[in-house]
Amino acid sequence: MRPRVKVCCIGSVEEARAAVECGASALGLVSAMPSGPGVIEEELIAEIAARVPPPVATFLLTCARDADAIAAQQRRCRTNTVQLCDRVPAEVYGELRERLPGVSLVQVVHVTGEESFEEAAGVARRVDALLLDSGRPDLAVKELGGTGRTHDWRVSRRIVESSPVPVFLAGGLRPENVAEAVAAVRPFGLDVCSGVRTGGRLDAEKLKRFFAHIV
Repeated sequence: MRPRVKVCCIGSVEEARAAVECGASALGLVSAMPSGPGVIEEELIAEIAARVPPPVATFLLTCARDADAIAAQQRRCRTNTVQLCDRVPAEVYGELRERLPGVSLVQVVHVTGEESFEEAAGVARRVDALLLDSGRPDLAVKELGGTGRTHDWRVSRRIVESSPVPVFLAGGLRPENVAEAVAAVRPFGLDVCSGVRTGGRLDAEKLKRFFAHIV
């Protein structure tokens, strides 16, 4: 099955439209983060989410770790998916299910080594999908995505093969390496940000080339 594509760091209604026209199945809308690109105000996230046509998914990227804060943020932004970019306490997943019925939960796992396999296994059954990225949540200023770096795809492949839920691959993807990434990992979906941008703006030609190289 050809992987679905989530275009992240969407910064305007125009970028959202361009991504959808190129074939994006999902859009990533980045709220306040300790570091990284693509952050926009919640008011703009809500405006973009309201104008995205179904069945395209809208992902709210959040660094919040408390269920009340995450639920309140989703209600302000009105996305249909919440992407948890940091680790959260185990009880938060059940609390979010109660507070946000019908909203999908996606947990980011930052692949730093073999230990990430166990981390993914521990959270997979609590969420609707996993997203494997290349951040460093252990740093003093956390990196929770948008690094432009790849990680060890061998670990990602193991996670994909064992996961009971769909898995997205993120981290340093671009038109030049996406075919290799798909062959190595076989993910359900791909997540791309910096690899299809020029000067911080979504580059429609790069995005078209990205799609053309997916096999």
